[in-house]
Amino acid sequence: MVRYKSTRNSNISVTASEAVLKGLADDGGLFVPDSIPALDVSLQDLAGKSYQEVAYEVMKLFLSDYTEEELKHCINSAYDDKFDTKKIAPLKEADGAYYLELFHGATIAFKDMALSILPHLLTTAAKKHNMKEEIVILTATSGDTGKAALAGFADVPGTSIIVFYPKDGVSKIQEKQMVTQVGDNTNVVAIHGNFDDAQTGVKEIFGDKELAKRMKEQGYQFSSANSINIGRLVPQVVYYVYTYVTLVAEGKLTCGEPMNVVVPTGNFGNILAAYYAKQMGVPVKKLICASNENKVLFDFFETGVYDRKREFVLTSSPSMDILVSSNLERLIYTCAGENSDVNAELMRQLKEEGKYEITSDMKAKLADFAGGYASEAETAATIRKVYEKAGYVIDTHTAVAATVFYKYREATKDDTVTVIASTASPYKFTRSVMEAVENKATDEDDFTLVDRLCEVSGVKVPNAIEEIRNAKVRHTMVCDKDKMQETVTGILGLK
Repeated sequence: MVRYKSTRNSNISVTASEAVLKGLADDGGLFVPDSIPALDVSLQDLAGKSYQEVAYEVMKLFLSDYTEEELKHCINSAYDDKFDTKKIAPLKEADGAYYLELFHGATIAFKDMALSILPHLLTTAAKKHNMKEEIVILTATSGDTGKAALAGFADVPGTSIIVFYPKDGVSKIQEKQMVTQVGDNTNVVAIHGNFDDAQTGVKEIFGDKELAKRMKEQGYQFSSANSINIGRLVPQVVYYVYTYVTLVAEGKLTCGEPMNVVVPTGNFGNILAAYYAKQMGVPVKKLICASNENKVLFDFFETGVYDRKREFVLTSSPSMDILVSSNLERLIYTCAGENSDVNAELMRQLKEEGKYEITSDMKAKLADFAGGYASEAETAATIRKVYEKAGYVIDTHTAVAATVFYKYREATKDDTVTVIASTASPYKFTRSVMEAVENKATDEDDFTLVDRLCEVSGVKVPNAIEEIRNAKVRHTMVCDKDKMQETVTGILGLK
């Protein structure tokens, strides 16, 4: 049975359901599996299976204290007609790569892939442990997690959710999606600050022992919907396994032949899931980490130095505008030989000094990864190029990854079959996408651009966009970044 340890204290060991419930370890560390389980069914046998069937074969190995009945119920409740395709995560071939479309869920971003199932995993875990407290989901978002978490947890009995996002740090469509969210248990707060400020604030609230005691006394317990929660990460491993076996089933790969994966990367969860899929036995050759102009990860893979002390750039790919990539800690822990003391010291340096440097031995263990980045101009040019060459419209985050793919292939001449994680619908970033396609700035309103994008792409406007056109704004709360805890206690009415 797989158990979960804290990256900052290996003596802490919990079951999968306990890790899902807690979200973050008490010492501020992230939960990691004590070993990555190998697939116990062959990739050839998985080829042609449904998304739900593949999900069960992967998730049963990581979430080993959930019964078969519990897990299948969670999977079938999540991956249903909330998705607009039975394939759940279809592949689209365009200009030399396969785009893994992870945006067919209710909020048209890849976060739906995990946040459709997390509420079910969480409420199942609460029942398993006879939990009486209300679960308070506390989350920071750079744009997409917030809406997907809100949609997943809206009116789920025994839960409430509070989402913090950077005011002026998300797209207008992303913001409208969040502030119009219905549900008596939903709360959305804009902060004066950037995503890193929001994420730091949330981590500090989680780490406040006195607050946790007050909450428990008054019938509440925090958990997280961010990718720091292992219940977010495990479902993401599924779609990389599914992608590989789909390529095999379609004759695009022979079983055992490797694929490359390019992931537009902010908080590092999505590419870490691909790394875990590789550890499970999926033949992934290179994990290509694509950054935008906030290229802290690119610099790290080049030098072994992680340095967050730099200008924070607001880009057209806001979900990647991050300088502290939380999930990288899980990879650092692995590279440190699962030495939690070494990892804890590096994380202390990052918090207190703003940077850390890994050893040459640790850097050697990153050989599976390659890094690349795209400027704003390159991102726009790639959107235009893919549209002109293939008639396919991609969003800004996917375009960062596609740019890095083109650069990597040119530099290495590596012609391995490549999958690009397409993390959001272009409809979430209509202004940037349309300005790129038409190669000119526009002052038209976002919903006029939505209709133009429909004409250009030939893709129907998703329900997620139609339902917010005239939706009423329900959430207007704003706070300073140093007032986040005060805001939380006010929302919960804590004495």
